[in-house]
Order: sequence, then C-alpha cells, then structure tokens
Amino acid sequence: MIFSGYSQTNFGDSERFPIFPECENKSFDDEEQCFKSTLKVKIAEQFQLPEKFINAGYQGEILVLFEVANNGSFAVNFIDADYPQLEKELRRIFTALPPVSPATYNGRAVDMQFRMGVKIPLDLNFSQGEDFGEEVVVVEATEPVIPENDLSQDIANEYDQIVSLGYDNKRASSELNIPLSHELYSRFDAEVNRVGTNFHTSSKPFLYNEVQPYYDFEAEEEKLYKPKTSWFGRKLWNEHLVTFQGENYWFAADFGVDLQLGKDFESDLEVTYNNTRAAILQGGLGKNFNFYTVLYENQGRFADYYNRFAESIGPENREPATIPGRGIAKEFMGQAYDYPVAEGYLSYSPGKFFNLQFGHGKNFIGDGYRSLLMSDNATPYPYFKLNTKFWKIKYTNTWMSLRDVRAEVTGEGSFRTKYMANHFLSYNVTKRLNLGFFESVMWENDNNRGFDLNYLNPVIFYRAIEFSTGARAGNAIIGLTGKYKWNDDLNLYTQFLIDEFSSGDIFGGEGSWKNKLGFQLGVKYFDAFNVENLYLQVEYNQVRPYTYSHNTITLNYGHNNQSMAHLWGANFRELVAISRYKYERYYGHLKMVYGKRGFDFNTPEDNAAYGGDIYTSEYDRAFETRVEIGQGNTTNSFFAETEAGYIINPTTNLKIYGSFIYRNFSPTINTPTTFDNTTYWLNFGIRTDIFNWYYDY
Repeated sequence: MIFSGYSQTNFGDSERFPIFPECENKSFDDEEQCFKSTLKVKIAEQFQLPEKFINAGYQGEILVLFEVANNGSFAVNFIDADYPQLEKELRRIFTALPPVSPATYNGRAVDMQFRMGVKIPLDLNFSQGEDFGEEVVVVEATEPVIPENDLSQDIANEYDQIVSLGYDNKRASSELNIPLSHELYSRFDAEVNRVGTNFHTSSKPFLYNEVQPYYDFEAEEEKLYKPKTSWFGRKLWNEHLVTFQGENYWFAADFGVDLQLGKDFESDLEVTYNNTRAAILQGGLGKNFNFYTVLYENQGRFADYYNRFAESIGPENREPATIPGRGIAKEFMGQAYDYPVAEGYLSYSPGKFFNLQFGHGKNFIGDGYRSLLMSDNATPYPYFKLNTKFWKIKYTNTWMSLRDVRAEVTGEGSFRTKYMANHFLSYNVTKRLNLGFFESVMWENDNNRGFDLNYLNPVIFYRAIEFSTGARAGNAIIGLTGKYKWNDDLNLYTQFLIDEFSSGDIFGGEGSWKNKLGFQLGVKYFDAFNVENLYLQVEYNQVRPYTYSHNTITLNYGHNNQSMAHLWGANFRELVAISRYKYERYYGHLKMVYGKRGFDFNTPEDNAAYGGDIYTSEYDRAFETRVEIGQGNTTNSFFAETEAGYIINPTTNLKIYGSFIYRNFSPTINTPTTFDNTTYWLNFGIRTDIFNWYYDY
C-alpha cells in the first residue's frame, strides 16, 4: 500500500497525522507509521474480493484518493479501478471506517488528503520493506492563508483541472431510454410485472431510472463482467469504449456494428449480408438532462422475400427500396442497398412527475410482441413526447411528423408531410389489473394548415376536434388496453382498436366495411415450469379489412409506406408463439407466426381494394357488406425463426449469434405481386442490439 502527495511544509511537532484509537498511546515519531499500518490492516480485513476474481487469479491495483476531514471522518474523492465491483467494495470500506482524531496544524484541526494504491491480491500490500511514501496534502481548516496569485494560478490551470472522476454507470439511473430490443426487455419483464408493483408496462421505451428500482442494471451487468486487466480486454468484454465523468456531467461513446452474413437457399444470390457501422454517443448534464444519438452507415442485401417487400414500399419514381424499420435506400453495387439511418433525442425531467423528449426515433404502446395502436416496425420519425406519472397513472402524449412518399402525393421533388398526435392513459386499477385508454389523430397539411394547434392540448378529446374541424380534416382512432397479473409468473394482456365507430353497422350483422376493428389477446409466462429465465409468450391478433385506411389519400395510419401499427396492415388473423431463454451471457429464442391474410389481386381484371393494404383508398373497396377477414387473395403464411447467441459485452449489448428462418407463403392465386414461395435463410452475425429487426412479413 502506497501513499504519496505534495506537502506545503515539512512536518514538525506542530503538524500531526490523523490518529486511530489504536494509535493514541504511540509516540509522535510512531504516529505516522501507526496510521498507515492500521489503515492497511482495516482494508485487508474488510475487503471482500468477489469469487470470480479469485478463481481467475486476478492481479491489479486500485488507486484511491481520499481525505480525512477536520472532524476525523473519511471521504473518498476518486477511485480508479479496473472493475466497478472493486471500486464499489473499496468505497464501501471507506464509508464504514470509524472517525479518527483529525490531523492538526499548530494545534488546529485540518483536512488532510492522501493518494493510496491497494494491490490485489491483498497480501501484496504487506510485502517486506514496502512504504507508504512521505508526502501528504495539508489543507487549513480555519483561517487559511491564500497567496495573492492563487486566483490567477487557478485560472491558468483551469484546463488541466478538467479530469475524469471515474465512470460509475450513470446511465443506470438516468433519463435515457432503454433501447427497444425484445431480448433486452425480456430480461426485466418479469420484475416490472410482479403483483403489487405500480409500474406501467405499456408505454415504451422505458427510462432506465424507471426500471432501476425493479431491476438493478449495474448489478446485473457486473455479474457478467470478465476479470480483464488490459485496456482492450475491458473495452471488448465489459465497458463502453470511451467514458468521461465530471462532477455534474458524464458521457459515453461507443462504436456499434451489425455485421451479418447468410444464405437464402432458394435465391440465385450467392450470399445475403448486412454491413452496419454505428457511432453512439450518450450522456447527461446535471441530474435531469440526458442526450443520446446514434448514426448508422449501412449496406446490405437480404433474403429474396425481404428484398421484394423492401422494394414494394420504396418511394415511387425515386429510390429503389425502403428497408423496413430502417430507412429509404439507394442502390448499392447493383444487387444491394445503401440506407443511412440517424436517431437521437434529448430527455429532460423538469420535476418529479414529468419527462419531456424531443427526438427522432420510435415508440411502442402495448404489452405484446405486436401492437395494434403504435408499433416500432416503421422507420424513425421526428417526435415530441410528454410523459406524466403520478399516483397510479402514467399519461403519455406524443406528437409526430410523418411522411407519405408515394408518387401520387409528392410534389416538386419533396415528400408529403402529415402529422399525428396521440395520448395514452395507463391506470393501475388494482395491484393486478391495468387499463389503458388510447386516442390518436392523423391530419395532413392541407390549405397550409401545418401543425394544427388544436391538437397540442394534451387533455383534449381528439374525436371532438376532428368533428369541429371537418369530417375529412383528420383520421382518428381509439383503443383500449388491459393487463391482468394472474400471479408473479403469469400475465394476461389485451388490446382493442376502433378505427371507425358506427353502432348500426357494427351490430347490424351485415359485416359492413365500416366495421373497422381489431383486437389482441396474449399471455406471458415468466420462469416457465419453474425454469429460471425461461420466458414463454402466446399472442393472437386480428384486424378487419380497411382498418387504418382512409378516404383521404394521405390520412392512412402509416409512415414511409409502412404501418404505424401492425406490420401486416389489416385484413388478417395471426397467432404468435415465442420462447426465450437466457443463461449468463448465452441467450436463445424460438418464434413461430402463423397467419391468414387477404391481399389485393392487383391485376387488370381485378384492381379492387380488399382491405389489407392501408395505402389503398376506401373508395376502391371491393365490398360494402359481408366483409370478412382474409377476403381477396387469401394467403396462409407460416414463419419460424430460431436464434442463439452469446453476449460479448453486456454494457453495449454486443452479441454474436446464428439464426435460421423458415417462411412459407401460400396464396390462393399466384399474381405478379403475391405468389407461392418458400424461404430457408441461414444467418450468422455480430451486432450491437439496440433496435428490433422484424423479418416476419
């Protein structure tokens, strides 16, 4: 153990070291050595080295800067350790140290600062002949004498005084969003859904500080840390690439990847691939303000069915494709796509009850794998969000700017802008039952209307505004959500969607096209069959034809040719079954999706709208009554995906994985756009998992 520092004066009888009770009877000459040796022994006796460091034979040194105040108490100023567990343990010991008699200068109590190295294994601190060093910093506690040039000297050294205080995972208690990753959310889904919690699980993404009381991110990451001493080893396996933490601010920077290489065995292409490089920056200023940004540079080509879908939703007469959920793509090397993506947001909590966000990204409402209200399958969009949480209520208001990129609505080379506003009220009725109330309205920039200030009011009833501004002025939908916690391991959840409410048509029994409804039923089973970390989920979804569409060409519930709700649009029934399992850094999942879907024929003989494509106008509908789910070109589809992987870095969620997808698509009639095909897609990759890829189209 080594002490070192800088002394203002030489020690004499007027200057004395702090004194432990064990050293009170020592002579003046022995006080210094007694203080050092006693501190050494106390640290060695109390230090509990985690077992995994012992098993790995870890060797290293922890640097600590601490102070003995003029009241005799110990305070840690800075700790530099290879691992947070070691820093936390040493900080615990210093916090528990009993007060001592403080250092004195001319008989007056003063503060004294020390620099010390603690070696691991601990017995290295007692090697023969080792000394603490002889210099300390003495700070006057009363009537300090300040040289005349101190102020100018401080200014001259201001730049050099900006040093990192050591990163202690501020993200875990921050106002940052937890990235929308199904695998990541499944790790703490059981904890936030325990019977008796007052957590609101339907409005996503969650904030880290919302989840931290139920699931300790820092502790869970530490469980997975590998005892690496080299800089490269720590950055690869455990830490952010770059971190800096000041007294009231912090930031972390990382380099992310999504590198995939695979084979579609039914394709003429030799390989499929994705090549994504990402720069990620996140941090905080003060306690309540945080920021996050990520810039992706991507090139890729995928399985044939996925490429066909990407090209079918591309902006007409412009670029060749839109990569689902990612962004508009341009051609790359003839058979691939180049699609840059940027996301980011500012997050601020002005008080205990509010959080405000302004960003470019995605949102999700619901407890299921799918959402019939607001999903994350579309490409990112600008948004402003206000979350209000108090009592048993969480109220989420989101205002969005969306785009329609079809040729018939674009003008002068620019895409058509439309706006969406929604509010979602989540209410924990009892410790088991949650109910949610959703309302959303979409309007276009007609008559230079721009962003309609009527919809800024977060407590207004959007249906009333839609009516007062004209029936064709907007497209409003309403929804209900529910969740019941059967017990700590079993949750039931549901959604119910109403796009257009006409009681006479709905209850008339004629199957009117105005009967635009959808619903979801699901169940989650945590630690299934008493197997820890085994997660099972079954979900049923159905949406009637013409739901989410509108008789005004742009007022569909979509963005960049993608649905803002379920990725299949409308006119379908679907059954989803998912199992997930995680053990330490290993994880795996199996997903199966079976659906009955109704497509348009899109032939010269039959160009009617059968209600599956939300971008077709209601005026072109095939039927007025006797409308049924699956009408049109009825198609049975089956999708199965299995993935297994290893979490390389739990802090950045960097994973290496292998996956296999089987997809069978069987329409009643083969047309140029809808035809029988089967896919076998094998994939291997390494990715920073901070968003959801959806391949089950």
